[in-house]
Amino acid sequence: MCGDTTSDLTTSSGLAERLHEVQIVDCREPDEWEAGRIEGSIHIPLNSILAGAVDRLDPKKETVVVCRSGNRSELGALMLQARGFTAHNLKGGLEEWAAEGRPLSTPEGQPGRVA
Repeated sequence: MCGDTTSDLTTSSGLAERLHEVQIVDCREPDEWEAGRIEGSIHIPLNSILAGAVDRLDPKKETVVVCRSGNRSELGALMLQARGFTAHNLKGGLEEWAAEGRPLSTPEGQPGRVA
């Protein structure tokens, strides 16, 4: 896997390739989540992750934490790692995901946007 970004879960392309193998945690605020998210992701705001509210997650499944740019999700991934999860931060966040033409959706199933 050295240097191969296609299977690297910290990159948009790597996550896209393994989308159905991992659980995605979106740690943004509710209004950002409503505007658009990766289909199938689980919404747990960063403050909730920091408080330990991770009971909806499978600790045996690889986890990718996402936010708008990759800053908040880096802290979220570190907190999950401290709790025993195999967690990765999506570098570049949903801004990079969307810039590479990957879809975001709203709760109603409409095309979403990064907020």
